[in-house]
Amino acid sequence: MFLSKLLKQHGMRFALSIAIIVLVLLHISGGLTLGFIQKLENFSYDMRLNLLMPRTLDNRIVIVDIDEKSLKEQGRWPWGRDKSAQLVNQLFDYYHINTLGFDVVFAEKDESSGLKNLERMQQQYFKRDAQFASALEKIKPQLDYDQTFADSLKNRNVVLGYFFNNTDENRVGLLPKPTFGHNSFGTKSIDFVEAAGYGANLTVLQNAALTAGHFNPEPDTDGISRKVSVLIKHNHQYYDALAIAVARAYFNNAPLKAEFASLGVSKKYAGLESFNLAGKEIPVDDKVAMLIPYRGLQGSFQYVSATDVINQKVPLASLKDKIVLVGTTAQGLMDLRATPVQNVYPGVEVHANIIAGILDNNIKARPGYVRGAEFLLVLLAGLLLAFTLPALNPLKATIMSVVVLLGILVINMLSWQYANLVLPIAASLLMIGLIYLMNMSYGFFVESRGKRQLTGLFGQYVPPELVNEMAQNPESINLAGESREMTVLFTDIRGFTTIAEGLNPTQLTQMMNEFLTPLTQIIHNNRGTIDKYMGDAIMAFWGAPLKDENHAQHALNAAIEMKAALKNINEKFVKKGWPVIKIGIGINTGNMVVGNMGSSFRMAYTVMGDAVNLGSRLEGLTKYYGVDIVVSEFVKSQTQQFVYRELDLVRVKGKDIPVTVFEPLDTKSALPAEVIDELKLYREALKLYRNQQWDLSEIQFINLQKMYPQQLLYALYIQRIGQFRQSPPSADWDGAFNVESK
Repeated sequence: MFLSKLLKQHGMRFALSIAIIVLVLLHISGGLTLGFIQKLENFSYDMRLNLLMPRTLDNRIVIVDIDEKSLKEQGRWPWGRDKSAQLVNQLFDYYHINTLGFDVVFAEKDESSGLKNLERMQQQYFKRDAQFASALEKIKPQLDYDQTFADSLKNRNVVLGYFFNNTDENRVGLLPKPTFGHNSFGTKSIDFVEAAGYGANLTVLQNAALTAGHFNPEPDTDGISRKVSVLIKHNHQYYDALAIAVARAYFNNAPLKAEFASLGVSKKYAGLESFNLAGKEIPVDDKVAMLIPYRGLQGSFQYVSATDVINQKVPLASLKDKIVLVGTTAQGLMDLRATPVQNVYPGVEVHANIIAGILDNNIKARPGYVRGAEFLLVLLAGLLLAFTLPALNPLKATIMSVVVLLGILVINMLSWQYANLVLPIAASLLMIGLIYLMNMSYGFFVESRGKRQLTGLFGQYVPPELVNEMAQNPESINLAGESREMTVLFTDIRGFTTIAEGLNPTQLTQMMNEFLTPLTQIIHNNRGTIDKYMGDAIMAFWGAPLKDENHAQHALNAAIEMKAALKNINEKFVKKGWPVIKIGIGINTGNMVVGNMGSSFRMAYTVMGDAVNLGSRLEGLTKYYGVDIVVSEFVKSQTQQFVYRELDLVRVKGKDIPVTVFEPLDTKSALPAEVIDELKLYREALKLYRNQQWDLSEIQFINLQKMYPQQLLYALYIQRIGQFRQSPPSADWDGAFNVESK
């Protein structure tokens, strides 16, 4: 009964919902590949990782950095192997580290000692000189830097690094003993990454080291390193990654044990699911790759300079019993990776993150069987929405969709955080979004008609994004008129009459358009509403038609940006031969009446009231005080992060209560120290002035004028003090200055 009614009333919407569900399920099952869903999955994985990673410093692992300082003090790279041996000896003999891993490959012989040249000289010039031959034999061990380095590696927890090549069959150096041999995995069909060639370490070095591990990155199709191959197959042998090899060394060369699916739902996807290392589980995917458990941004591990280690300048406690990785951040040598947490990330820290994840037993799992869970989740959620959304109004449909979406998110996050299980989420979210949007699109024409009406009414005044917000909440718009707290801004060109007289009508029109356009854009960018253009002036307000809790701050931000934009505007004007312009800006906050006002012939959405008039008066005071922006005390009280210069206490014409006016300077953190000192002296002078201590205040203002001659304000107060000496203020003077002009 319900289904027949649904199909009769909403058959098309139901059919489209089912089509969306089938499309997504085909992707999950592998029957249809939708690349954008995989991109969305990668993005969602990155978001979860960034949101939930610990972002704490891990002191168990230290990176010895071959940095610019080391190259400057120890010489350019590659260093002689004698210096590398010195580094290893210092780490083990002086600092007593536990395990050392090299994110470096030593594939070529070191000839920096000159031994090869001496041997060549012997053959060419001293072939029969027994004394030369004897001396050469004696110093050979000292000049064989490769052997010196190899000696430093022996009987120590040292893991070298090397790389595999998937395309080039060149084979350089000696590979370590394989982690798994030829028949370790029997006849199981496991999709290992296979390598044709490699670049490994010198035989003498590899034989001396405990083992080695590959540092091959395994980026996804978008170039981001989210995982690394635990094992790479070469010549029917299996070799582990550098981080795994270092962890094995740390656990006393513990074996890496393969674990296969055998029980439960995973049996359907029988294959290699994880490795076990000293009781720590390392889950892998169907490519035998593990997810990299990033802890945070670059710097999640302690860095020490290699030269400081060599020179014993690093505190012993910083390295004692630690796992140490040797890598480089020097320009031109640095191994950089694009990662989910940072676009540019040191490769050596990738290894450190993997080791830390193993130590914490905190490697996320993404086994093959999660596709079955995703399939079931999409099917159930999709059918629920397909049956319910067509019968619901937009609000209830939105609530239902959000509830289903949040339910999936909660399940996903709980699995991530507490079960170390990465469940796919992109297909589910995409399906919910598509079904919801498809259902809502049936109301598109009604909504778009309302939006066109709002655009016609407000399109001239407010930016498009605010029109969109109003279209979503039309009930919040009151055209009939109401009183609310808002902020108004007035701006005006100084000396406009003189400027206009020097230009022909075409030039004047073009100049005004090029002046008003960027200022209007700034107002729109700060969520302001243009009230009107008045010749060379702009009147704008904040807090309507949409309410804005930060209306004063947005207005002030717009004023600051206008002041900054004027420099570029004037540069263009000078190139065109137009005069340089200056503007004054006045801002006030208060209760205003806002609404659609006018006549039956023409209506306009505007504001009016005493607070609006005061804003206009404040703009007129900018020239008097020699400043660009004047705001009232009401604006200042709502923008406390700014530092202000108090200009005056003024009483405008027709009002009894004076208003304190200010000039905004800068944010507290950005204000220069000399300005802070100036303000302190100015406040003292102003206090003396209002206490009618004319002589002392005059001295203060004269000193300020000498120190800061560009400030017109100080000369103004000096002049006013002189007037008060001749004509003292009344006994009940409150310190206010009466502004007679409008």
